Amino acid sequence: MSLKVLVVGLGNMGMSHALAYTRIPGFDVVGLCERRIADRTLPAELSHCKTFSSFEDALAELKPDVVSINTLPDTHASFAIQAMESGAHVFVEKPLANTIENAQSVVDTSVRTGKKVVVGYILRHHPSWVRFIEIARQLGTPLVLRMNLNQQSNKDTWDWHKRLMETFMPIVDCGVHYVDVMCQMTQARPTKVYAVGAHLTDEVKVANYGMLQVSFDDGSVGWYEAGWGPMMSETAFFVKDVVGPEGSVSIVMAESDSGAKSDDINAHTKTNQILWHHADMARPDERIDMTDEPDHDDLCEREQRYLLAAILDDVDLTDHMNDAVSSLKIVMAAAQSIETGQVVNL
Repeated sequence: MSLKVLVVGLGNMGMSHALAYTRIPGFDVVGLCERRIADRTLPAELSHCKTFSSFEDALAELKPDVVSINTLPDTHASFAIQAMESGAHVFVEKPLANTIENAQSVVDTSVRTGKKVVVGYILRHHPSWVRFIEIARQLGTPLVLRMNLNQQSNKDTWDWHKRLMETFMPIVDCGVHYVDVMCQMTQARPTKVYAVGAHLTDEVKVANYGMLQVSFDDGSVGWYEAGWGPMMSETAFFVKDVVGPEGSVSIVMAESDSGAKSDDINAHTKTNQILWHHADMARPDERIDMTDEPDHDDLCEREQRYLLAAILDDVDLTDHMNDAVSSLKIVMAAAQSIETGQVVNL
């Protein structure tokens, strides 16, 4: 018997997830919810679904087994908690919530109700990023972690980014992915965060550019940068680089992809090649080819297959949820540091 799925939010991520469920035996998308659902043209795979403009109405009428939450971050926690209280398991896009307290409430509700919560950390399901993390762990301690994702957003992507910035600055919204990667690489406790930001447009109220530095208790240090908007540079917009005593590892784009644009969502997960440098110089640099890696829609499907397995096999997701709270703490500390100009101790 298939699990009934209600998908809430049909933007870039929500539509990808909705279609992913249709490709997975064991899921049946029965409902779609969006404030302006009447204006939405649905693909054929979803044309049979009931549509709702009210989340509460959809939840009450459909009584779904799974709720997929792909709305703006300020609704994530409340929708997730309502879903679990109604008896549904939850997939929720990152960030888990708009505050640390709300994120912890989601975790506490999952523990109390026994309902599974999977957070949309898409890079955790990417074989190339898994390999990137594995190599970084072989570089010794401490590590120097350098990452960014700047996006020269225009037209539709700029409108989307402006909506996101009604809740979070880019360093928070995108940052949770990459500080989560840093935490997986170091496996150490973050201790302090310092960040700076710049307000490059009057179209939004928050700093649309930011850069954070995070320190770990094993001596590792991390740097992350994120900026959104039509003014952003396409130069060095995608840096994923780790240095340790034993060498370095980097994600590099193949020459054939050197023209990739920063607002291309597939470019955000694409690795092309992993470059592994050995500090002893006895071995030549290794270029690990990743040309057959999954695309964005395939990764969304992997996330939902992970959710299905967690439900059917009763997988313990405690660490998964706690990691989502931990990465949120780091980027929220960065936002606090930008606002106060002070180092934030964790």
